[in-house]
Amino acid sequence: MILVEGGQPLTGTVEASGAKNAALPAIIAALLTDRPVLIRRTPQLVDVETAVALVQSLGKKVERTGDTVAISERTCLSPAPPREIVSRMRASFLALGPLLARLGEASVPLPGGCAIGARPVDLHLKGLAALGAEVEIGEGMVHARARELRGTTVQLDFPSVGATEQLLLAGALAHGETVVMNPAREPEVQDLGRLLSAMGAPVRWAADRVSVFGQQRLDGAAHTVIPDRIETGTYLIVGAITRGTVRVVRTDPSLQTALSSALTAAGAAVKEGTDWIEVSSPGGMQAVDVKTAPHPGFPTDLQPPWVALMSTASGKSLVTETVFEARFHHVPELARLGARLRVEGRTIVVEGPAGLRGAPVRASDIRAGAALLAASLAAQGCTELAGEELLQRGYDTFVDKLAALGARIWQREENSND
Repeated sequence: MILVEGGQPLTGTVEASGAKNAALPAIIAALLTDRPVLIRRTPQLVDVETAVALVQSLGKKVERTGDTVAISERTCLSPAPPREIVSRMRASFLALGPLLARLGEASVPLPGGCAIGARPVDLHLKGLAALGAEVEIGEGMVHARARELRGTTVQLDFPSVGATEQLLLAGALAHGETVVMNPAREPEVQDLGRLLSAMGAPVRWAADRVSVFGQQRLDGAAHTVIPDRIETGTYLIVGAITRGTVRVVRTDPSLQTALSSALTAAGAAVKEGTDWIEVSSPGGMQAVDVKTAPHPGFPTDLQPPWVALMSTASGKSLVTETVFEARFHHVPELARLGARLRVEGRTIVVEGPAGLRGAPVRASDIRAGAALLAASLAAQGCTELAGEELLQRGYDTFVDKLAALGARIWQREENSND
């Protein structure tokens, strides 16, 4: 349980952690080689612990020192990760490609993760089949076999992050060149490409495609993941919604273009330097429409916190979700805090400004939790936020970081009598 006493402008500096969505595929990429892989700037997150448990269950040895994860081979790899681990996190499904490419077979449970829509894996499976895999699905498991994966050209119907990463991972040990047309271009996908290149499988980007040149064997590598752009954006929104001034350091401002433009249009002042970005919003905010889109568009992971911000802005705003069909679970919970909003198709209509007031709420997924946390920091009175374990999957030491910015926030066990 998270307790928040809101209504206090947040001010100060917060350091961005490494990107969760870059660290997870990086850890899984270590399955491609028997050589040591060193991953620096890995955030302290539940999802990272799950990724570590996944590769350990398959035969890897993992040592963590601070934010550095060192992965080496402990024993022969297993082609079948435990269902219990894969069910915790959707990114675990990325193990399918590396295991198939290296061992010639893999049996991976269909993935779990956040409740934000179907997010089918058909693009993953069609792509692997195009590389030469025989794929079967039965009893909640995906079974794949291939005597040899051979590079080919795969056309994605949608620029799926997961499918692009899956094909890059599998293609790194395929024979020849694998070309993904209409790939996801998210910074985290490009970060995976840099790691694969360092391991010996060159990844090249072009206007409409990404290519990986497969190798018979990959080497180890040392890699530092990029700053977390979603965490950075969330703290900028927290600064704006509390009408404070928040600077995020050790980050990459160039990854915040869509959010920065929206914040500026809403009336906030945005400044940036080489590795920092700052938002200041001492006055009122104006309603601004946004539509989520693949990178470099407005990130879907910032849609829920943006809805919270727009609930405090003057006027009507339309927030349209084009990436996930069911990313609206935060709407009724924000309404409990006093937000005036409704869902029309794939658009959230927000009428502001609302007088937010504290209330008991529950997070349904990581980013919904961030939205509720942002709204509770702006609300008058006390908010009890349940489901904080979801926030711990996506935000490194978020209670401490918010408290350092001046938030009145506490964490307690739900069975506590305090």
